[in-house]
Amino acid sequence: MDAREVTGDREFAVRLDYGAEWIDEIESFAAAADVEAGWFHATGAVEDAELAYYDQDDFAHETVTYDEPLEVASCTGTIALDDDEPTVAAHVVLSRPSGQSVAGALERATVFDGELYCRTFDDYLTRDVDPAGGRALWE
Repeated sequence: MDAREVTGDREFAVRLDYGAEWIDEIESFAAAADVEAGWFHATGAVEDAELAYYDQDDFAHETVTYDEPLEVASCTGTIALDDDEPTVAAHVVLSRPSGQSVAGALERATVFDGELYCRTFDDYLTRDVDPAGGRALWE
């Protein structure tokens, strides 16, 4: 395990714009607000989505596309620097009208509506590939 204490006192409430791309909206907010590191939680709805699932044997992501309206029951993620740009890594639980849920790493989604809470960290965080699992994690 690797741990370090982080501090931060900036908090934001953000409304995502209808028709925008979910991840792009969060990255645009982070760039405009000069957020280099943070943790966020969001809810809302999307018109479609592409989720990724990590194949732990092949060290590769597999994607599944959902071309249907979905409720964002939960979206949790981090903001960290990648090539000096704030980059989002997010995981979601999406629900269908039937109540059935799908979940995974959010690759792309079109915003129907969305609200986000973000708490920033004073120290920036960067991502690097972890050799044990092949995934980009905080350094």
